[in-house]
Amino acid sequence: MIIWLASYPKSGNTLLRKFLSTYFFSKDGTFNFGLLKNIKQYPSADLFRQQGIDVNNKHEVAKSHIKVQEFINNDKKIRFLKTHSGFVKMDGFSFTNLENTAAVINIVRDPRDIVISFAHHMNQSVEQTVKMLNNDYILGASLKDSIPVYMGSWSFNYNSWKAFEEMKKYMLIKYEDLIEDKEKNFTKILHFIKNQTPLDFEIDNKKIKKTLEEISFEKVKKMEEDEGFHEAKSDQNGKKIPFFRKGKSNDWKNTLDIKIKYLIELKCKKEMVELGYL
Repeated sequence: MIIWLASYPKSGNTLLRKFLSTYFFSKDGTFNFGLLKNIKQYPSADLFRQQGIDVNNKHEVAKSHIKVQEFINNDKKIRFLKTHSGFVKMDGFSFTNLENTAAVINIVRDPRDIVISFAHHMNQSVEQTVKMLNNDYILGASLKDSIPVYMGSWSFNYNSWKAFEEMKKYMLIKYEDLIEDKEKNFTKILHFIKNQTPLDFEIDNKKIKKTLEEISFEKVKKMEEDEGFHEAKSDQNGKKIPFFRKGKSNDWKNTLDIKIKYLIELKCKKEMVELGYL
């Protein structure tokens, strides 16, 4: 069964993955980038190819999500999967279902901060990025040999996963809360996982503290500088763009153009008010 770590890009999914991969897949709470491979991204072309699916046939991909997830769940184990997809229907076929989903942890972040971070990550302008954020965007839609990711707009992405709240399989976590009080909020996430799944593990306060020390922004940023990070993109000259940039909340107050701020707040007002961002 899958625990979805669902988020719009640059919302804190990597921070959550760092914590969970270190807590569950290291013996002593020591972090390294290799641990992140225990929490794979979904969808991935390799998984679909393993099932004989032509990844360039978007209709075949759309109707095969459940088939691929049933294959993933054959061993009856609990596993974490990261996704930037919304909970959508593609060509009438659902992205996932209750039979394959143990729980959803939905990570959200103030879209005014996302637009700055995502623009940097994609090596594009904030103006381009706000159009992606405010509209129904499909990541990788035109790329050959890849699976399109139906992110939708920031508002749609957030709202779509709330469907699992009615089934009591849903946890909402704000990036800003993780930054403000990591120990409290990561402990809450562990309790949620323990209550939602048959995973047999102890909630060990010492390991939580050690893990949080290991995944501190400063340590991980230095690790990226020394070793590189495979999820970092490259600019037009082939130079890697740092993935771990600032790790702050409310950076938009100092850097975001007022017109971009207005465009985001106008489009996302309902959800921003609901989440306490406005």
